[in-house]
Formats: sequence, structure tokens, C-alpha cells
Amino acid sequence: QVQLVESGGGLVQAGDSLRLSCAASGRTFSSYRMGWFRQAPGKEREFVAAIRWGGGSVYYADYVDSVKGRFTISRDNAKNTVYLQMNSLKPEDTAVYYCTTGAPRTGATNRTPGSYDYWGQGTQVTVSS
Repeated sequence: QVQLVESGGGLVQAGDSLRLSCAASGRTFSSYRMGWFRQAPGKEREFVAAIRWGGGSVYYADYVDSVKGRFTISRDNAKNTVYLQMNSLKPEDTAVYYCTTGAPRTGATNRTPGSYDYWGQGTQVTVSS
């Protein structure tokens, strides 16, 4: 049974940093696309970042424009864990952040929720001004 467990959320001030972690279990995820989405109150869930396998030891990262230069996604395959380092946080980053993973398949894209197979329960990030 696949499980994704997020941690690292919290309440911070604007300009602060947080690192989210997502521990995956139930299978090996080294070839899987792993991503982070977020959902703010009253808004739809939106793509934040993803990291996908490019073959061999190559991985490609992708970010929504609003977090480029501030957030960094990384993964440790030995630990089956993906991270989201969030720097220079802004109040508009406030949301529940969800970790997700999906098997590589034709037509899958980083930014489409339907490209992912498993989701965590989410961790709250609140940024005060």
C-alpha cells in the first residue's frame, strides 16, 4: 500500500523559510514523477513544483512561475523522500501543500493532477505579513 506523509508545515512570517518533506512508502519511487500542489481557501488546487525522472541519474525540475527562484524541489531516492525548500515566503503562499507521485506514462505532464496516482493528506503552511 502506497503512502505519502508530508511534514514541515507551520506558521511563519513573510520572508522566512520552511522545508517540507514527503516520505513515501509502499514501493520504489526513483522513476516516478513527484510533485507538490497547494490549495488555498476558496481556490482550486494548483501546481507548485515537480521533479521527474529523465533516465539514468537525470532528473528534471519544474516550477510554477510564482515560486521560481524561491522554491526548490529535490528528492532523496535512498530515503524515498521528496523535499520542497521554500524561501522568501509570501502571504500568498499560504495554503495546504500536498505531496503527490505518479508512474511515468505517455501523456503525463507535471502540472496535471490526473498525471499523479497517489496523494498525501497535506500540510498547512501559513505566512503572516
